[in-house]
Amino acid sequence: MYNKLCGIDEAGRGPIAGDLVMAGCILHSFIDGLRDSKKLTEKKRELLYEEIIKNASFHIVKFTPKEIDENGISVCLKKGLEEIIKNLPCEEYLFDGNTSFGVKNIKTMVKADGVVAQVSAASILAKVTHDRDILKLAKLYPHYELDKHKGYGTALHIELIKKYGYSEIHRKSYKLKALQATLF
Repeated sequence: MYNKLCGIDEAGRGPIAGDLVMAGCILHSFIDGLRDSKKLTEKKRELLYEEIIKNASFHIVKFTPKEIDENGISVCLKKGLEEIIKNLPCEEYLFDGNTSFGVKNIKTMVKADGVVAQVSAASILAKVTHDRDILKLAKLYPHYELDKHKGYGTALHIELIKKYGYSEIHRKSYKLKALQATLF
């Protein structure tokens, strides 16, 4: 079963800064402790990430804020699914969620990241990659305090955007009422 199913998940769909990260994962052996990345501590995710990359075939796809703004999040998700299929040949593909974005041969399941090991592994790969990238951006753009909110539209992040304006790391197509009259 392990080599026959490619689990797919994403991280960074909701933030207003940073990349959208998608991961596909085919496990080659059992890994204890896999579950939805959001239900794991950062330390546990990091440990599992290292186990996954040693015991799986995987492919990670990233979309920049510019790509998201120009194409839309749904188009990016569709392209990501297509790229994962192209790079990870497998008998079956399972994407966490309720839509395949029109990509053939993709099955979907809501909350699959909590019950299917391959999707849990993909969830962890995507989340760790996303969070590592955000922490790199936090060093380049310290005034946005990305290490505190990981790019999400928290009250703090919105106040900092009001103060400093948008940067190239922000998704300007994400319309937030608190920012409507402020920027562009």
